[in-house]
Amino acid sequence: MNEFKSRLSVCYDEMKWLYMELYNNDEQAFDYFIYMLEEYYKSRSSELKAWDKKRTSRSKKSSWYKDNKCFGMLAYADCFADTLSGVRSHLSYIKELGVNYLHLMPILKSPVGRSDGGYAVSDFRCIDEHLGTIDDLEALSNDCHRENISLCLDFVMNHTSEDHEWAIRAKKGEREYQDRYFFFDNWNIPNEFSKTMPEVFPTTAPGNFTWCEEAGKVVMTTFYPYQWDLNYKNPVVFNDMTANMLFMCNCGVDIIRLDATPYIWKTLGTKCRNLPQVHSLVRLMHMACDIVCPGTLLLGEVVMEPKEVVPYFGSIERPECHLLYNVTTMASIWHTVATKDVRLLADQLSKVFSLPKEYVFLNYLRCHDDIGWGLDYAFLKQFGIEEIPHKKFLNDYFRNYIFESGSRGELYNDDKRLGDARLCGTTASLCGIEEGENKNNPELLRFGITLDIMLHAFLFTLSGIPILYSGDEIGQLNDYSYKDDPLKRQDSRYLHRGKFDWKSAGNRKNKNTREGSIYFAIKEIEKTRSKHKVFMNEADTWIITLNTDSDDHSVLGIGRYYDGEKLLAFFNFSRNARMVYTSENDLYKEIASSSHTESSKENLICPDSFLLPGNSFIWFLMKY
Repeated sequence: MNEFKSRLSVCYDEMKWLYMELYNNDEQAFDYFIYMLEEYYKSRSSELKAWDKKRTSRSKKSSWYKDNKCFGMLAYADCFADTLSGVRSHLSYIKELGVNYLHLMPILKSPVGRSDGGYAVSDFRCIDEHLGTIDDLEALSNDCHRENISLCLDFVMNHTSEDHEWAIRAKKGEREYQDRYFFFDNWNIPNEFSKTMPEVFPTTAPGNFTWCEEAGKVVMTTFYPYQWDLNYKNPVVFNDMTANMLFMCNCGVDIIRLDATPYIWKTLGTKCRNLPQVHSLVRLMHMACDIVCPGTLLLGEVVMEPKEVVPYFGSIERPECHLLYNVTTMASIWHTVATKDVRLLADQLSKVFSLPKEYVFLNYLRCHDDIGWGLDYAFLKQFGIEEIPHKKFLNDYFRNYIFESGSRGELYNDDKRLGDARLCGTTASLCGIEEGENKNNPELLRFGITLDIMLHAFLFTLSGIPILYSGDEIGQLNDYSYKDDPLKRQDSRYLHRGKFDWKSAGNRKNKNTREGSIYFAIKEIEKTRSKHKVFMNEADTWIITLNTDSDDHSVLGIGRYYDGEKLLAFFNFSRNARMVYTSENDLYKEIASSSHTESSKENLICPDSFLLPGNSFIWFLMKY
């Protein structure tokens, strides 16, 4: 107990100040909150407390998630291995690839056909029965920890399913439970909210409110009608939801992904996004973890432009999320694939590179969701690019409507009124691999595989944590079978959420196959990254100025320096070879490239000028 009191004393004054500010000096609610933290500290197992000490014993400078060895994978448990027990049985595969950060998509109980892929939770203390039990989750966590793998799970904090016990009791008219949501007697106030509150899914789920027939009232439903927004202005909601989060932590979850973070505080007359109170709530949750389970990280799902994303890190003195998604870089990467012009990507990366090195991003090419074109159109306008026609161009390119594209994607949430749509597809299919195989076109297939490998090398070059979507390591293709499933056919995101192809994975040891060439390349890139401290998150990073033809903007150069190691990395987004000219005059070793061979490791090269093949990358390293 001295340990609990010691941790609490560090945070107590700030915690109480924030809590009282949010909840109008409700001493009783705050006292319960502290009591609840103590109870979860007591119930945390000795094994997990030892895990906490292992994770927090290092200095902040060398935090485990900031080093050059953290490598993640994102997967649906049922798609990857049917059940949580199935995932346990395949940990050797995950370990073989070098993954030590495993994010499983929502696994908690949710209604069939009304869950948005598990994001409408009906019980925060129960695993969906087709995946297993809480005991299975704890067994998976134990096995992961033995293999030094961190487990990440989603915590859906903005809403519950309409089938949740709170919602069921609210439908019956119990005022206590209606107060946990946003209920209104008529449409007057909801209509006022709607004047300033944007719609999340204007085509598939228009509006932000739904009529609840059972209660005879209107309820706020920002995402889908079956997902009821929680009212965090009620301290009971915050206390109970924080308890639900700590329950997951005490089951052995190491990283909590805070779903829909910006939406959790609603105020009439605002956009109901990114309000100051959101940051107070996340800061309180961060401190709760510091007290109960300090080995736990918070990952914020903030899918917005950089100026709105970065504040969710908090400050160095008062941190909020440990990790955030590098969503703008992801979208800019695919823009660059289509345009063969790196200027937007370089500008966006320059902004990321200028941030404090304590900030850690997750870098990814795709996730379970769609690709949205939230680009910096003010920057692109100087090149004559306008938002609406450019979005159309990008979606046309990745649906193979443009000559030489080769991509195979589908639209999601197409809003014809605004001329807006998002994009779906696996990395391999968007790179042209599917088209190359279907047409038996070796040249197109080669272009697709080299592009796929180059994009993954790009991820590993950035500071932060590279995250693969399960199947990308073997170049898994789009799964069109979702169109035959009545519960999925209206949601094109299932195009890239297909079952992991274990038969295809059997080819990964054969470099002459699509699976083997991609798997081997990613594994080699990961190994190389883990060997060199220049890939630490604390490294200095910059965009390399290239002395190239002013009309050609297809090559991107990234520099890194840390503790006597300097890396130069170059990426050619054109299908054609490009001469690269730099201002370098020192000798470097080639440590990785699209055509890397054992003999090239011994060569010293001055990269003042060199030919970079199409869709290729190269890493040069110099040690001082």
